[in-house]
Amino acid sequence: MKLHDYSQNLYLRIGTIQVIAFILLAVLGIRLYHLQINKGSDYEERAENQRIRIIRIPAPRGAIFDRKGNLLVDSRSTYNVTLTHEPIKDVKAENRIEEYANGLGIETEFLRDRINLLKKRPDYETMVIKENATLRDITWVETHSLEYPELGIQLQPQRYYPLGETLAHVIGYVGEISPKHLEKPEYQEKGFRPGDIIGKGGVEQNYDEFLRGTPGYRKVIVDSRGRIQSEIESVPPQAGQDLVLTIDLDLQRAAEQELRDSATNRGSIIATDPRNGEILVMASAPSFDPNVFVQGSATTEGRAQIAAYWQNEERPLYNRAIQGRYPPGSTWKIPMSVAGLKQNKITVASSNLLCGGGIRIGNKFTRCMGSHGTPPLKYAISKSCDGYYYRLGLKMGIEGFVDLVEDFEYDKRTGVDLPNEKISRTPKYYRKIVEKRYGGKWIDIESVFASIGQVTVDVTPISMLRAVSSVGVGGKLYVPHLLKEFKPSAAIGEKRASNYVEGREGFTYKHPELRTVEMTPEQNKLVLDGMWAVVNGGGTASRISMGTDFPIAGKTGTAQVTELGKDRGRLKDHAWFVGFAPAYNPEIAVIAIIENAGFGGTHAAPAVKNVFQAYVNGGSPPPVEDEEKNVAASENGVPQN
Repeated sequence: MKLHDYSQNLYLRIGTIQVIAFILLAVLGIRLYHLQINKGSDYEERAENQRIRIIRIPAPRGAIFDRKGNLLVDSRSTYNVTLTHEPIKDVKAENRIEEYANGLGIETEFLRDRINLLKKRPDYETMVIKENATLRDITWVETHSLEYPELGIQLQPQRYYPLGETLAHVIGYVGEISPKHLEKPEYQEKGFRPGDIIGKGGVEQNYDEFLRGTPGYRKVIVDSRGRIQSEIESVPPQAGQDLVLTIDLDLQRAAEQELRDSATNRGSIIATDPRNGEILVMASAPSFDPNVFVQGSATTEGRAQIAAYWQNEERPLYNRAIQGRYPPGSTWKIPMSVAGLKQNKITVASSNLLCGGGIRIGNKFTRCMGSHGTPPLKYAISKSCDGYYYRLGLKMGIEGFVDLVEDFEYDKRTGVDLPNEKISRTPKYYRKIVEKRYGGKWIDIESVFASIGQVTVDVTPISMLRAVSSVGVGGKLYVPHLLKEFKPSAAIGEKRASNYVEGREGFTYKHPELRTVEMTPEQNKLVLDGMWAVVNGGGTASRISMGTDFPIAGKTGTAQVTELGKDRGRLKDHAWFVGFAPAYNPEIAVIAIIENAGFGGTHAAPAVKNVFQAYVNGGSPPPVEDEEKNVAASENGVPQN
């Protein structure tokens, strides 16, 4: 190769290298310009975010009070052990489960579930792994802070139910939001996240939006391991609004004591103000302790207790007042009486019908508990004459029963401000089933059974109380409710600051449009006179008369659960009583159902009387001697139905 050719190749190579180097430097320069000038602020913000974290401060829920200002529910501070996502992203938390479990006394399976849930959350979110941390737990976490920087201690509000089982079905409880809830659009729209606490059951659920407060936050600087070095800013949480219920705690305790002293300790007692629908008492037995759901879900004992509640055959988590559906027995005769008058099947001037000791339909004779001749309506109500109502039911027919149901709104929820209320089942509901069974026809025997609240009639106690108490106030069907008032809440932060949160205004219960069962004053008075005679005129509940100072109007009921001859034990008749007082100007209406106890006049009526007596005494339970008189009257064979 000639020297000239070699020189030319050398210069060409050097030139190529220079061009390539220039292109690479140009690309690098453009990239640096893009990163430092165009994107500089973005990366600066990212870098800042890597060392600054925002830690949410949970807000305490609003307290709950009764109508007299007695505290029913509150929140108290407790120390919780938390697990933070950021420090463990480079390690496998699963490998540390045994250490966490041994150090904190937590089940490994529970920890595994919590860690799996934490993985679904954004970086640096925290998850509570142990509530109500003891001094030993706090000490263990602090002494292992270098080894396990992901663990921390936080002071947080925890719901506390000082009354335990008292009012549990009304109040409900709180718990961590479930993954299923988080999938629902209504929860996503409200910004719920895993780990958030929400109301579950009772007014805790129904009024969760107002009881739940607005969380605060801490803006802190952390090191490379996620440990907090200093605090930049802190905004306190805004507590939820305080709720005042219509409940009278003293009356509630008196009612719950009656259920505890009852023959079976299963049933419900409800009391309302018939003039406005305010619920003074709502008791359901057996009951449960809501603190178990708040404090015990992370412990073996707590989960065992929760499981026991769900598996208990007595169904303590079941609110019998709004979810129980029972045959009402003779209490059904009050709406039957109103319907018969409204439909002109009987009249104020001519209300007599044959008793006959019962009635024969085809080859089946359905008996009455007595032989009452041809009584007028007042007497039929007071003595609970089945024969009278058998014939009234036949006069009304299925269309008359449907009109009754629609008039008293048994085919709807009452609208009580609690979740999961059931709708009563009546001849309107069962009509298609019966007609399908009998070739498209409603048969007479079904009218006979329905006339005394059996077979095709199953009502909730709340719907029966609403219907019967309306008779005491001229047919006004007020919606039963627990809300009396929500207190206002204060604003937080400075008004011009970005973290400013408006305070919430207080408000009271707003009555929906009032519905009235139309009847003439004469019709209304005739039914009232019959209910007065049940207690004060030698009727089936004469044992509970409180005299002229506080006259009670009411109706007993004894509802069959199964056929005669098999009505023993858990298949024994349900005992009912529903009434209001004073009879012609009522201030309070009460209903009681004692499951599988027997006669309504023996078991339910005395329980209601004692609630009335507690009301007269300002909430105090009746004297012991009154209870002894009730027992004596029962043993002396006073009319039972």
